[in-house]
Amino acid sequence: MFWDIVDGIFTINLDGIWTTALAAVLLLVGYGLRRRIDFLETFCIPAPVIGGVLMSLLVLTLHHQGGSAVKFNTALQTPLMIAFFTTVGIGGSFGLLKRGGKALIIYLFFCWGIALFQNVFGATLARLLGIHPVLGVMAGAVSLEGGHGAAAAFGPVAEELGVAGAQVVAIASATYGLIAGGLLGGPVARWLIERHNITIEASEDAMYTEHLMEDREEDTTFTSYDFLKMLALVLVMMSLGSLITTKIKEWYDFSLPGYVAAMFVAVVFRNINDHMPIVKLRSKAIDLISDVSLGIFLTMAMMSLRIWELYDLAIPLVVILVLQTIALLLLAAFLLFRLLGKDYDAAVMCAGLVGHGLGATPNAVANMGAVCEHYKVMSYKAFLIVPLCGAVLIDLVGIPSIVWFINYFAR
Repeated sequence: MFWDIVDGIFTINLDGIWTTALAAVLLLVGYGLRRRIDFLETFCIPAPVIGGVLMSLLVLTLHHQGGSAVKFNTALQTPLMIAFFTTVGIGGSFGLLKRGGKALIIYLFFCWGIALFQNVFGATLARLLGIHPVLGVMAGAVSLEGGHGAAAAFGPVAEELGVAGAQVVAIASATYGLIAGGLLGGPVARWLIERHNITIEASEDAMYTEHLMEDREEDTTFTSYDFLKMLALVLVMMSLGSLITTKIKEWYDFSLPGYVAAMFVAVVFRNINDHMPIVKLRSKAIDLISDVSLGIFLTMAMMSLRIWELYDLAIPLVVILVLQTIALLLLAAFLLFRLLGKDYDAAVMCAGLVGHGLGATPNAVANMGAVCEHYKVMSYKAFLIVPLCGAVLIDLVGIPSIVWFINYFAR
C-alpha cells in the first residue's frame, strides 16, 4: 500500500494483498451486520453485497469530494471468479440432468428464453431511444446474464465492429446488474412466499437430494491432504482453461470469457470421472473452495464498483436497464414461479434467477443461500438446478446468441 498526489488528488493505492485482505474483512463485516440488522436479515441481502457496497459508497463519497481517492488492485478477482466457476463445473454431472427432472427442463428453457429476450428487448429499446442497437445488446444478456466476464470479453468485440463505447456501456451495465441482482433476489423470494402464504418446506424428493447424499456419505470430514488434492485439481483445471482460452484467441481471434473454458474442462473431467473414477471428489473440500472464492470475489467486485458510472450513463441506457430489470422481475414472479409449482423451492429458484439474470451466478447462489438461511430450510432442488443451468447450460444458447446479435446489428 502507498499513497501519492495524482493531479492534485490524494490517492491511496492498495496492492493485491491489501485489496484481498480488505475484501475478506468486508465480507466478515457483511456477515456481522446481517446478523445484527433486522432489515438486512429480513430482506435476505447477501453478506458480500453488504460489505462491498459499504466500501463502494465510501469510494463514491471520496470521488464526489474530489480531494482524495482509493484505487484497488483486483488482480486476484479474476482467479477467484474462475476458481468458483470451476467448482461449479465440477458439479456439472450430466447424470444430474436426469435427476433434475421436469423442473430442470422448465428452468433451463426459461433461462434460454430470457437470454434471447434480453438481447431482443435491449436492441429494440435502443433503436426506439435513438442509440445503436448493439449498445442495447450490451445492456442485455451480455452484461446481465454474462456479468463482467462477458462484458469485458464482448465489449471489445463490438467496438472492433465499429460500435463506439460498447465496452464502457457493457461494463457499466454489468456493474448495475451486479448491484440489482444482489439486492432484489432475496426480497422477490420473500414477497412471493408471503403473498402466496407458502408453507416453508423444501422438496425431499430423492432425485434432488440423492446426489448430495452420495457425495457426502463418506465425506463428513476431510483432512488438509484432501483439501490440497481438491485445490490442486481446481488449479489444474483453471490452468487448462487458461490455455484453451489463449489458443482460441490465437487461432480464431475470438475472445472467450476466461471462466467458460475452465468450467468446460471441469464439466468434462467430472463426467469422465463419474464413469471411470480417477480422483475421489471430496465435496466438503470443494464446497469450502467454492464458498471462500465466491465470498471474496463477489465482495471484491462490489467494493471496486465505480457507482458514478451508472448515473453518468446516457438517459436512454438507464431507461433500458430499468426496463430490463422490471421485465425480469415480472417474468420471474408471474411466470417462472407458476411454471415451477408455486412452492418454497420455486420461490428460492426465482431469487436465483434474479441473481444471475441481472448479475451473475455468484449472485444467484448468494441470493438463494440468504433466503435459505433466513427461513432455515435448505432447498436442494434449487441448489441443484440453478447453478447447473445458470452457470453451465445457459451458455449453450447464451454465448452463440450474443455473437449472432452483435454481428447482426453491427452490419
